Amino acid sequence: MKMTLDRRSFLGAAAALALAPTVKAANAAAKQGPLLLNRIGPSASQIYIANADGTNERKLIDSGTLDLNASFSADGQWIVFTSERDGLGNANIYRARVDGTQAERLVDSPNVDDAGVLSPDGGKLAFVSTRDGLRTNIWVKDLKSGALKNLTGVAGVQGDPMLPDGFFRPSWSPDGQWLAFSSDRNTEWKGHHNGAGWEHTQELSIYVIRADGTGFRRVSTRKDYCQGSPKWSQDGKRIVFYETLSEYTYWVLRPDLLPQITSQIVSVDVATGERVEHTSGPGFKISPQYVGAEEIAYRRKGGAGEGLYSTAAGKAVVKIPGLRTPSWSPDGKQVIYEKFTWRGWKQNQPLFSWDADREYRYTDVWPAFARTDGMMVLTAKGDDSSVDIMRPDGSERRRVFDVTKQGGLDMGLVKRGLAGAFFPVWSPDGEWIVFGLGSWFTERGKGGAKLMRVRRDGTGAEALTDDSVFNAGFPSFSADGKQVVFRSWFGEGTDYSKMGLRILDLETRKIRELTHGYDNLPIWSPDGSRIMFTRGEKIPNSIWSNFDIWTIKPDGTDLKRLTTHPASDGHAVWTPDGRQILFNSARNGYRDEAPHYDMTFQPYGQLWVMNADGSGQRQITDSLWEDSTPQYVPSGR
Repeated sequence: MKMTLDRRSFLGAAAALALAPTVKAANAAAKQGPLLLNRIGPSASQIYIANADGTNERKLIDSGTLDLNASFSADGQWIVFTSERDGLGNANIYRARVDGTQAERLVDSPNVDDAGVLSPDGGKLAFVSTRDGLRTNIWVKDLKSGALKNLTGVAGVQGDPMLPDGFFRPSWSPDGQWLAFSSDRNTEWKGHHNGAGWEHTQELSIYVIRADGTGFRRVSTRKDYCQGSPKWSQDGKRIVFYETLSEYTYWVLRPDLLPQITSQIVSVDVATGERVEHTSGPGFKISPQYVGAEEIAYRRKGGAGEGLYSTAAGKAVVKIPGLRTPSWSPDGKQVIYEKFTWRGWKQNQPLFSWDADREYRYTDVWPAFARTDGMMVLTAKGDDSSVDIMRPDGSERRRVFDVTKQGGLDMGLVKRGLAGAFFPVWSPDGEWIVFGLGSWFTERGKGGAKLMRVRRDGTGAEALTDDSVFNAGFPSFSADGKQVVFRSWFGEGTDYSKMGLRILDLETRKIRELTHGYDNLPIWSPDGSRIMFTRGEKIPNSIWSNFDIWTIKPDGTDLKRLTTHPASDGHAVWTPDGRQILFNSARNGYRDEAPHYDMTFQPYGQLWVMNADGSGQRQITDSLWEDSTPQYVPSGR
């Protein structure tokens, strides 16, 4: 490498302060308990290069971590790519020769730097970055002087700050004077399924701007559609992109729905806006690029027809298993791409930390700690969604409830992550673990779930609720251990007003209603004074829902709303001392065009922390992936 790992030398003041408190060097000693988080993304990614017909495939480079989103330089001599070799979750931009040699880092910050492309003369790098504000913008770096310019994060280009406002996938015009890119600026925070869902859809349009930041304008848009990944024609007169319904930007993230959706490859005349659809028929078509004066190559994603295609008549489909985000050489003779690995990470895998005082580590979902001895319990979702306990460092791990032997569940749903033993929590005395057992997520309105408890040694498993509650889940103990709050969900077609939070008296087994509505993930505060939860509400004068974090007293009084952003906030947990709340938020938007993601439902969720009263909200992760189910390890554990 030509550049060493010294992040602070690359940081401007705004970027350094964007994620509190500062970036920590890889070997800095943590001063507080680690932050555990579950990152939903690939565990590794390698870049490959091959002939355009798929022959002579070979690795470009293998960093042993994540390398992705590669592109050729205009002279075909260099490959620019994104890499997390500086820390898992810290995306920086590198380049290397086409034979994999002379790798060097071009851009470095604690924020997301991604989707880099070299100007035709090789002197400038355009890229996407969340530096200076934590939202994606198009930046340009002069590689000789090192000067950086934010092209889109300025007045006249920026949209409404309360709405989506991301800028993605830049592409240089052949003369190096213009950049094309996609953006969801001034669109709505619309959930899937006609606005009702937690995860958002993405509506993108195509824009251009001069390399000096002038001339910003929209060249293509279509209401309720996603238009993305623009590329210029070789004569600079047209821009090609993929186009699909915005609703499909949620479907494309689900392997079961992906084969059912369609998109088309479209181009527009930059001067006149004249539009041509170059493809038709089924299949999700993405990543288009001119490889000749008229020929366009593209990828079809998902299903039996997956592969590389061309608009030229008679060309055979190129089948390269596992290929993602292809980019062709200027002469069209080679193609570069990455392949993801989804083997998962080990418990406590070190991750890049955005906090000088804490280590960040990977965990399986929903970790919780016993107050008595600090033992950790979690859902082993990476395995089969059984319940495991262990020391916070991952040692002494053992299974206390095995869904493959005790659950009586549909193993097909378990394998797909849609059923299992979810959200285990400790009783205050550390002797019992309560959890939900049944069908979750998209299956929650179809299949039942009940509250279960088991002793820490795995004995005494028993049901706490019966079929009188259709789908009971996400439990939490009161401070005295006598009650459990949980979420009640009703079957498909039932009015949301009949759903809500319920409190179970463990001695009498009586259940009382606490709230009514689209309420979920209730968690009792450590001192027992309040119950926190996520509530979905219809946006006024809209069919769309918004999700925020609320608290309420256990007697049903003093309802308080802690977050108010029109983007979704949720998945909140109290810190062990009860002074703060960790949560997941969509408010800073996507890090990329949604259709490029795989195997994840929410590729924009970052972690935040706030005080228990809702004040002091700040972001604490900034990765390309969804970061979720956080918890601080108690000090001394």
